[in-house]
Amino acid sequence: MHKTIQNLKTIENNIQTNLDNLNIINHTKIIAVSKTFKMDKILPLIEHGHIDYGENKVQEAVEKWTDVKEKNPNIKLHLIGKLQTNKVKFAVKLFDYIHSVDSLKLAKKISDESLKLNKKIKIFVQVNIGQEVQKSGIDKDDLDNLISFCKNLNLELVGLMCIPPLNLDPLIYFKQMSKLNKHYGFIDLSMGMSSDYLVAAENSATYLRIGSSIFGERS
Repeated sequence: MHKTIQNLKTIENNIQTNLDNLNIINHTKIIAVSKTFKMDKILPLIEHGHIDYGENKVQEAVEKWTDVKEKNPNIKLHLIGKLQTNKVKFAVKLFDYIHSVDSLKLAKKISDESLKLNKKIKIFVQVNIGQEVQKSGIDKDDLDNLISFCKNLNLELVGLMCIPPLNLDPLIYFKQMSKLNKHYGFIDLSMGMSSDYLVAAENSATYLRIGSSIFGERS
């Protein structure tokens, strides 16, 4: 068995064991964050039947995934990095999910391009839950306005997303996000990475964005 498949199975088992021990029912999906990794490292997971993959940069994803997605139409590709408005048309064409919507301008551009391509794309609103000036995401106090705007555009808004502050206990932020997500009536919640995915899964995350624990450290 390929190392990446072993890693994925270990992570899946860790999540389920932890949830069982806590008597928590939560059906999580793992986004294998394949950014910067070449396709030869990803193919074993595709052949294993894993569906969800995450990329940070539109251009890298277009070059890597266009042909592979045509041959594997069940694959779901997630854009988890910041999206510039001039890349939206390429993102909407290739990706199935965009996790980083954080402004009215970006939401409007996604809506316009979705209409042009006649393609429904699922989106998450990224929340700057730690109120960090260097980090993308909308302030939670501005969520009402952006969510209403997305709904008025008839965008398929499926949940919230966050990246908690580095080197701080993520639990307090994940609890806030879970509460916010429930407040808005969303089912899906995108949070948790290699270092904190167990805590995220405990707090209602449905999409865990895991890269290095599956593929190894990036060079």
